[in-house]
Amino acid sequence: MTPPGGAPAKGAATPRGQRSQAARPPGDTSTELRGDGAISPLAGLRVLDFTQNLAGPFATQILGDLGADVIKVEPPGGDPARRWGPPFVGGNSHLFQVVNRNKRGVILDLKTEGGRARALELAAGSDVVLQALRRRVAERLGIGYEAVRAANPGVIYVSVTSHGPEGPLADDPGYDPLMQARSGLMSVTGDPDGDPARVGTSIVDMGTGMWTAIAVMGALTERGRTGRGCHVTASLLDTALAWMSYHMTSYLGTGALPQRMGTGLAMIAPYQGFPCTDGSVMIAAGNDVIFRRLCDALELDLAEDPDFGSNALRVANSERLAGILAEHTRRHSTETLLAILRRHQVPAAPIHTVASALEDPQTVATGMLRRCDHPTIEDYVDIPLPVRWDGRRAALRRHPPDVGEHQGELFPEDR
Repeated sequence: MTPPGGAPAKGAATPRGQRSQAARPPGDTSTELRGDGAISPLAGLRVLDFTQNLAGPFATQILGDLGADVIKVEPPGGDPARRWGPPFVGGNSHLFQVVNRNKRGVILDLKTEGGRARALELAAGSDVVLQALRRRVAERLGIGYEAVRAANPGVIYVSVTSHGPEGPLADDPGYDPLMQARSGLMSVTGDPDGDPARVGTSIVDMGTGMWTAIAVMGALTERGRTGRGCHVTASLLDTALAWMSYHMTSYLGTGALPQRMGTGLAMIAPYQGFPCTDGSVMIAAGNDVIFRRLCDALELDLAEDPDFGSNALRVANSERLAGILAEHTRRHSTETLLAILRRHQVPAAPIHTVASALEDPQTVATGMLRRCDHPTIEDYVDIPLPVRWDGRRAALRRHPPDVGEHQGELFPEDR
């Protein structure tokens, strides 16, 4: 069977400035849900997505948001992330919903000869192929780099790994909290007198997805210049270690072990949350000028105190400084304190709950809560890419697919 859209000639590269035609195969009859005029720099490119869970799907969603035709290949029964709940929406977990828009979905059983043949046929007509399987599993399933490159020499092939391709843990599975633990990220997260804590979002998974998408776009640019594909490797552990960069270099330079500081930061003071009568406010006095404004706002004569005359001195005496400031902030409600600080041009923000963050007028003004029509989910809200082009956000062209929703489009014999 010829891959939907046809395969590029072996060894052929898309000339720079032109787009592959593989991404709009015959039978792709679906229409865009929203066309708001945002640019689609990856339109005309096909991305074949064998990834599951969170990191890989987030990477391919970014590519889909940028206009690529993403084909999500799931095993029989679907991506396990569909069942990560409760809560569920439209029969799928919220985790699945937020990383799988702008994709078409098919089912392939890669443990069968027919499934592997179909997978390679799709790969032959794709610009980018991603998998997030444990080391050597992709090869056993017939979709390893060498097999895919043989079918499509110009392919950008991506392996999203747990610990990277080398080292004693290269064959081990990896999950976001394990990487937060291993990298030291948990050790610097939480209250000083409390236990190490996981960052409250899947920062390693989603960060790996971001780095993967950036690497893919770089590889596509290089292919446009040289005609050559390449093998991109991303790692959850690499991402976690990268997030720890200034903590690690600080320790290497000083020998002082970074500690948990709650809402604070070891290098700047005051730069933390402070109590109010009905909540807390984060204050970021990042330099001497802002610190003076903060003192004026709270009617405190601290700017001339020899213990607080520079950021280095304020850091050295941060505990005493925080105590003095807290005595004054806790006399105000959050609303009153924020108003005072804003008048004095002191950067500050309320420490919201998720509920109050959603109601914040600035949140509403951003347009990041995009309410969209959905065939089965009432009051469907989409969280788009957090960037704009000429004031426009990336379009929502497809809702996250049902299991095998587009099987008939890509394999007409299955209709």
